[in-house]
Amino acid sequence: MSVHSLGIKKLSLSDIETILSSQIKLDETSVANIEKCRAYLDSKMKEEGKTFYGINTGFGSLCNVKISNDDIEQLQENLVLSHACGMGNEVPQDIVKLMLLLKVKNFVYGNSGVSLEVTERLISFYNQNILPVVYQLGSLGASGDLAPLAHLSLPLLNKGEVYIDGVKRNANELSFEALKLQSKEGLALLNGTQFMSSYAVWCLLKIKKLIEWADVIAAISFEGFDATLEPFTPNIHSVRNHEGQIHVAKNMLRILQGSEMANGTKKQVQDPYSFRCIPQVHGATRDAVAHVEKIVEQEINAVTDNPLVFPDEDMILSGGNFHGQPLAINLDYLAIAIAELGNISERRTYLLISGQRNLPPFLVKSAGLDSGLMIAQYTAASIVSKNKQLCTPASVDSIVSSNGQEDHVSMGSNAATKLYEVVKNVEMVLAIELLNATQAFDFRRPKKSSAMIEKLITTYRKTVPFIEKDRIIHDDMMKSVAFMNEYQLD
Repeated sequence: MSVHSLGIKKLSLSDIETILSSQIKLDETSVANIEKCRAYLDSKMKEEGKTFYGINTGFGSLCNVKISNDDIEQLQENLVLSHACGMGNEVPQDIVKLMLLLKVKNFVYGNSGVSLEVTERLISFYNQNILPVVYQLGSLGASGDLAPLAHLSLPLLNKGEVYIDGVKRNANELSFEALKLQSKEGLALLNGTQFMSSYAVWCLLKIKKLIEWADVIAAISFEGFDATLEPFTPNIHSVRNHEGQIHVAKNMLRILQGSEMANGTKKQVQDPYSFRCIPQVHGATRDAVAHVEKIVEQEINAVTDNPLVFPDEDMILSGGNFHGQPLAINLDYLAIAIAELGNISERRTYLLISGQRNLPPFLVKSAGLDSGLMIAQYTAASIVSKNKQLCTPASVDSIVSSNGQEDHVSMGSNAATKLYEVVKNVEMVLAIELLNATQAFDFRRPKKSSAMIEKLITTYRKTVPFIEKDRIIHDDMMKSVAFMNEYQLD
């Protein structure tokens, strides 16, 4: 397996996607940064009478409680233990792996004060696929993702639970010796936005694939509904000049290039909005994704713990870089944007089963005796409705915590976890449209579509055959989801 050297160089989403199939190590600059910062902090701890938040004080509203040097190690361990208050479902293991990666990335700049030993242990967990059990509920997205990151950190102390190659084990069964946390290390581990940002990275990587599928599936539906190409004409989009809209219009023409179906004579003057406005709706989502991607890339390459240590300037500064507002607002925005792909997809599915344009009702030859895809559309409608509820913004909420010390919180963690649900839901809605679109498409035979679509449908039919008579449609829908994850789009 290849090894990626992790340093201060900015990581893109595509970089992360590559790194996830590699092992990681620190480059020389990162090692030097971490050791320099730790040595500086150790020297400051020897100065008499100095007080630094979270280093030799209590936490949150206990910030004015001074802690003696003799108790500093215990203070840091107590912090991790007491903050491991997560509840609810477990965080998916692939997102936990991202949390480990992004937490290490946070340390490479040498502003956090952690030791090289702590950083290297996190790297060992990542490389050996030792993934701590972390829970979805518990973070307010303000003082860092305290509860989730505490669970991520417990195995450093040989406490909590981990998955080792997918098998859940007690962390005290690990072959590593439990670490003794030094000053600031517990706080550096728990402060930060790596829970929110890991969900954000996972969702964006998934969304970037789904927006490509949305165009392709819409094109198959377009053929099945015998729609007209006119709305994709470049002149229409150039006079509005939104980048995403222009891209989608071009992409639809590319996907449908050379199609006998698409270029045939049409009886209708116009198509419903769910077909005519594909560039405007899909394009707006693409523009939103591009915006949020910039924000998330900024965040994953930032230092978000607290306090921050600046050895060269001889400063230890307590601030608020752990506050999740930049992510919270944008993850709410992203949930709305991706949900709209599901909304318009379900409308196309509805039209395909409606018995219009010489298609049989519910896309089955013997409608009446067979119900065909009637209830598949119900399922899509149910999921779309659920997404509308999930798209209520989390970031407009706040709640006072820590005896008023933390009096405004971002709720970015809730924005992140509900975005994850929305993304998974949209994938299912698009898979349902794919099932309906291919069924409608086959009723247009013997006409041919573009080479790209013909190739896709030929492959798809090896997994999901044409529906001649009623069968268990759930199986077809799940196979469609799997197909979308396995098939490589041109």
